[in-house]
Amino acid sequence: MTTSFPRTVDSAGAQFGDTSVAGNDGVLVLDAAQRCFSADAIFAHIFDIDPVSLTGRALIETPLPAPLAAALTEAADAALAGNGTRRAQVSFVEGDVMRSFTVLALPCSEPVTLVVSPCASNGASDSADSAVASRIAHLRAEAALFMRDHVLSIVSHDLRGPLNAIHSWGYVFERKVDANDPAAQRALNGIRSGVEQQVALIEQFVDTTRAETKAVVLALAPIAVRPLLERSAALARAGVAQARGVTITIDSPLAEEQVEGDAERLLQALWLMQSFAAEASAANANVHVSSNLEGGVWRTDVRFTASAQAIGDAASPHVLEAFARRQALQPCEAGRIAWGLALCKRVSEAHGGTFEHSNIADGAEVTLTVRVPAAGM
Repeated sequence: MTTSFPRTVDSAGAQFGDTSVAGNDGVLVLDAAQRCFSADAIFAHIFDIDPVSLTGRALIETPLPAPLAAALTEAADAALAGNGTRRAQVSFVEGDVMRSFTVLALPCSEPVTLVVSPCASNGASDSADSAVASRIAHLRAEAALFMRDHVLSIVSHDLRGPLNAIHSWGYVFERKVDANDPAAQRALNGIRSGVEQQVALIEQFVDTTRAETKAVVLALAPIAVRPLLERSAALARAGVAQARGVTITIDSPLAEEQVEGDAERLLQALWLMQSFAAEASAANANVHVSSNLEGGVWRTDVRFTASAQAIGDAASPHVLEAFARRQALQPCEAGRIAWGLALCKRVSEAHGGTFEHSNIADGAEVTLTVRVPAAGM
């Protein structure tokens, strides 16, 4: 499956090409005869229709707006003819309102799944570009917040070890020195006081500051997995990959499968994985995203070849700050991850899953892996 196609324009105003998917996603499945097989609740809500009015009918026979029905039909035909994913964008006036939607056609089941998402109209391109830039800035801020708290967590943990040792040795020395020696007693009091001050600083400033992301609150709901992958990739392309000449390719058989999770948090994690891979790859490189359901777990891998030169290139767009990029190239202790990818770890763990990555070194083939339990898929 590929994710980029030549752009064409149909007579109904639908534009085919690599468009980004945004908003709440409705899913419509067509059967082998290109009749409506099923529609989820989100799709029905978007167009304020009864799903029963769709069942068994050709798209042009349904209550759907004619331009949308035509665009969906053409997207489905194009996906089947090309045996691969197709995207479309369609805009039309309904009443006094301009409505715009992006369409993702996946020839994976029954035999075509259509994912339909509200988006900005073509006439608002400047506003849409601004919205994308704002969205990416928000994602970067979230990544920075989780990275800060991750570093503070490491600082808290790594400082307590030596402080506990100093505290313990202080008791040992207390039993060895002369209780009547004023200088020795002052030294012991200084050691104890110093340890207590350091512990108080850790508790007051380090632990309190990182409490904001210590417990990730999730808004759980059924999520269509494939659109989530597509949206995260579109944002990674717009923010980093395109400017660096890096291609992001999605390879996944998943279509209408769903998972119970927090759509925003999972999108943030997927976006960060792909964006980091893009900024850590040399120009004209490829970032390969694979996603599948295996053993009751939704697993997504992001693979790329790391380039120290690309990571350190200050002239190119980046997601992570310079110190975090340099740290990513340092060997990690067992069980630890690069600081900049902390959001991925916290979000996956909050969903009962895991996040890990192989060693990030110049020229290394790197894999970033997130696993989330797939109950409900």
